[in-house]
Amino acid sequence: MGGDHGPSVVLPAVVRALRDLPEGVRILLHGDEPTLAAALAKHRDAAPRVEIRHAERVIAMDEKPAQALRRGKGTSMWAAVEAIREGQAAAAVSAGNTGALVAISKLILRMTGDLERPALVTSIPTPKGLTTLLDAGANIDCDAERLVEFAIMGEAYHRAAHGVSKPTVGLLNVGSEEMKGHEEVREANRILREGKFDLDYRGFVEGDDITHGEVDVVVTDGFTGNVALKAMEGAAGFMIAELRAAFASGVFAGLGYMLARPALRKFRERLSPTPAAPLLGLNGIVVKCHGGASERDFAMAVRLAVDLARSDFSAEIERNMRRLPDALADPALAPTTEPPPAEGAAEGASE
Repeated sequence: MGGDHGPSVVLPAVVRALRDLPEGVRILLHGDEPTLAAALAKHRDAAPRVEIRHAERVIAMDEKPAQALRRGKGTSMWAAVEAIREGQAAAAVSAGNTGALVAISKLILRMTGDLERPALVTSIPTPKGLTTLLDAGANIDCDAERLVEFAIMGEAYHRAAHGVSKPTVGLLNVGSEEMKGHEEVREANRILREGKFDLDYRGFVEGDDITHGEVDVVVTDGFTGNVALKAMEGAAGFMIAELRAAFASGVFAGLGYMLARPALRKFRERLSPTPAAPLLGLNGIVVKCHGGASERDFAMAVRLAVDLARSDFSAEIERNMRRLPDALADPALAPTTEPPPAEGAAEGASE
């Protein structure tokens, strides 16, 4: 029921996703039953695989997370997440209020281990395919242990979502040299290098390495990750706007646009942000689809949720999480007391 378009997009998207999904996959739709039933009646071929669960209320897109928690019971979002806890569903997908979804998911499903909040993960297009970036904004401040946890979660997610058997992992920093960066990122680097995790860890990567596809998974705190993501989205938007202006500059440019339109459409789709952002770290699978999601976008989010639910994703995270306490307790991996490098050492442009 959430998002900018509600059932008018969700129902056709579910039907579209079901065409590509195995016969055993079924969908539970939580929301206003008369509205959903009327929309589903237009898609009789999908009806046997869809069940409607009536929910009296809907969480508004501008509702604060605290309000959503207080009045969440009885809403479609609450019911969808609760279905995971009750074993009635393997995953939940929503295009609704992001803050409310994070708060409700954390309350109902609880966190894995001692994580405080879920990490938002997103996929960035690169010449080599897709790079997974996390955290994309859920956790502003992160210590070394949190960064290591993000590496474990991101690696398992990338394998399940993108089919890479042994994803490479890098830690975002101001330079690739080991002495650069603040203490938390350098400590996380030491733990990942020496903690005997089942990860293909490649060390530090820099900002331009994200779009170059130097590693499959880039790990950072939510503040840095969100800034990086918004900067890339802004750059992509700028390029598209400039192309549009160039093609509108004259008659011959307009004719060129007509000829190049199919290629430009592919170019725009390639630069578009990934529509689905799973919340990692929960005891269950929740996928957030952006509020303005199209039918294609929401269908992609549903297929991603199914892929994650059918993978060994959660078990892989748990296996590596169990190694974390031992790695942190290892005296060899204890934080160093040496002073941080001089201010100039953090400026290092690549040479």
